[in-house]
Amino acid sequence: MSISEAESTIMEVLWRQAPRSAEDILAEVAPRQGWQEGTVKSLLNRLLKKEAIRAERDGRRYLYTPLLSREKYVSQESKGLLDRLFGGRVAPLVAHFSEQRKLSKKDIAELRRLLEELDDEP
Repeated sequence: MSISEAESTIMEVLWRQAPRSAEDILAEVAPRQGWQEGTVKSLLNRLLKKEAIRAERDGRRYLYTPLLSREKYVSQESKGLLDRLFGGRVAPLVAHFSEQRKLSKKDIAELRRLLEELDDEP
């Protein structure tokens, strides 16, 4: 399931707190995104069709809850990025980031720790 950047904005709201109404979501995203109610409702409908969220009737409105977890979304997106840009390999990704942005001592220590953990696995 592919989720657009705009749809991910809606998902972030729902991952922080759910269930939420379309009005609640609009109140949270409108100041940052400048979106109108129709935009939010269109994005909610797209997410419903993708089965990333579900809607439950609550009186005259619907409450939306994520079906796709943030962890699964991040995993799918990171795998897609890795596959598309680095042939599925992690080392070129790390090399790219180390060339583009100076890695802090904390970043390097964390990478070393992760590598040691991987090296210790049977």
